[in-house]
Amino acid sequence: MADTKSRDQVQDFAGKVALVTGAGSGIGRAAAELFAARGAKVVVAEMRPGAGRETVARIASAGGDALFVETDVTQESAVKNMIEATIAHFGRLDCAFNNAGYGGTYMPFWELTAEEWDHTIDTTLKSAFLCMKHEIIHMLSAGGGAIVNTASGAGFIASPGMPAYTAAKHGVLGLMKVAAKELAGHNIRVNAICPGITDTPMMRAFIGNDAALEKLMMDTSPMGRMGRPEEMAEAAVWLCSDSASFVSGESMLVDGASVCR
Repeated sequence: MADTKSRDQVQDFAGKVALVTGAGSGIGRAAAELFAARGAKVVVAEMRPGAGRETVARIASAGGDALFVETDVTQESAVKNMIEATIAHFGRLDCAFNNAGYGGTYMPFWELTAEEWDHTIDTTLKSAFLCMKHEIIHMLSAGGGAIVNTASGAGFIASPGMPAYTAAKHGVLGLMKVAAKELAGHNIRVNAICPGITDTPMMRAFIGNDAALEKLMMDTSPMGRMGRPEEMAEAAVWLCSDSASFVSGESMLVDGASVCR
């Protein structure tokens, strides 16, 4: 007999708490709303208070339960506070989706400033390290959990014109693999999604009104379109679910066949 359970039944997060960074828009907001729709209580971590509170309001209007925590994920004290606020409010942390990051500025390698390098690395790679570190500390004491990081196709192949971003996303995948190996015996799974070009406010701001850059980005998509934030969220939430109970150390491309070579 065919399994008639719905996807929502299979990925039931009732009684669980999910943390999403960069949840004020784009992929992060889509994931926060999807976690909530599947029963999780959600911590919306975001450095922009207006955007974070809007995500919480959207979840509440749909019948979900969410907490906003203003968080600068480049600062360890803020990340520790994020975890402490989660535990103080909801009493537990089961899943974490470390999605916050920065796309960088499109420029040739030799024009990249040290300041732009530092900002991209701090916001995209250092932030992933800090979030993983403090999530892991809690999950070790709690007996397990699941962590997913947002990487990129640029974690697999070079993205010309984006040297700092390419380096940061390669680093995110490296951190994920080390953590997955170290934590495999501790009931903690660690994975990453690697989105292709996705129609988010950050992507739109990155492209701006540059028609040549937009064409360059679109040429990377064999499907001829951008991905949707909801499509990326589905992958992240699945990796956090019990449906992926034997999946750890995975770098999941969600890119419409952009990087299958």
